[in-house]
This record gives sequence, C-alpha cells and structure tokens, in this order.
Amino acid sequence: MADTRDRTWLHVKKQDLIHSARTAIAAYISLEIAHLCKLPEAYWAAITTMIVMQSTLGAALTVSGQRFAGTALGCAMGALLAAYFQGSAIFFSVGVLVLGLVCAALRLDRAAYRFAGITLAIVMLVDRMKPAWVIAGHRFIEVSLGIAVGLLLTAIWPEPEPTNISGA
Repeated sequence: MADTRDRTWLHVKKQDLIHSARTAIAAYISLEIAHLCKLPEAYWAAITTMIVMQSTLGAALTVSGQRFAGTALGCAMGALLAAYFQGSAIFFSVGVLVLGLVCAALRLDRAAYRFAGITLAIVMLVDRMKPAWVIAGHRFIEVSLGIAVGLLLTAIWPEPEPTNISGA
C-alpha cells in the first residue's frame, strides 16, 4: 500500500479552499462592479481586491488606508507629470523620488509609497488617448473600489483561524 504522505501535492486544507473561495468571490464582485461602472481598466479593481484579501481584517484595515493614500498621491503626481512629461523616464524617476519624500513627510509607510509609485507608473508611462487627469481619476476609482470590496468581504466573511492538528 502506498504511503499517502508522499502525495502532499494532492493535499489541500479546508482553510486553503476557504481562502481561495473568498478571494475568487471578492475579485469577481469587484470586477463586476467596475464593469457596471464602465471603468476602462476594471481589472485593477480585481487586482487590488486580491491584494487586500491576503490579510486579516485588522491588518487589511491598517494597510488599506496606506494603499488608499498612496494611490491618491500617485494619481495626483501622475496626472501632473503626465500632463507635461508623458513617458519621460527622467521625470518619472523624479516623481518616484518626490513621492518617497512626501510619503515619509506624511508618515505613511512603504505600502503607501509602493502604491503611489505603481500608480504613478501606470498613469504616466502607459500611452493612452485620454488626458492624464482622466486616466488618474479612473485609476483612483478602480483601486478604491478594489480596496472597498476587499475590506467588505473580509469583514463579512472573515478567514477562519488556522487550526494546528499536528499537536505541536
């Protein structure tokens, strides 16, 4: 008889199934809401929701505030710089530097800085036909929607605490 311990790749814990289901449902909801709102890049709502869903509610609340602030800063900086310097590597780099200093001055953590930089890159470096402030506004709404759905689902369907069945 074969030892089932050798086939650990087949073993999926109930907690893993629940976490995957929660994340998939939340991503679906945020994507559908973004589509209903006719947001041009609705996938950013789903991506953000999946990021939020990787934390417990307490941790998600704290870091989501940072993500929200970073997104707002990145949108503002991106709209400003892209209006005059669309696609410029030098001005993009200056924007990243300034965002780091602004986040530090506002006592925001690296999650805020990370989201600010990512948002700046998306707004400033991707060629589009619409004005930069429109792109920035869409990005802010998409990410904010993703944060809100992720937090809501985490609050109404919290992840169960892991159980230790090994007795250790």
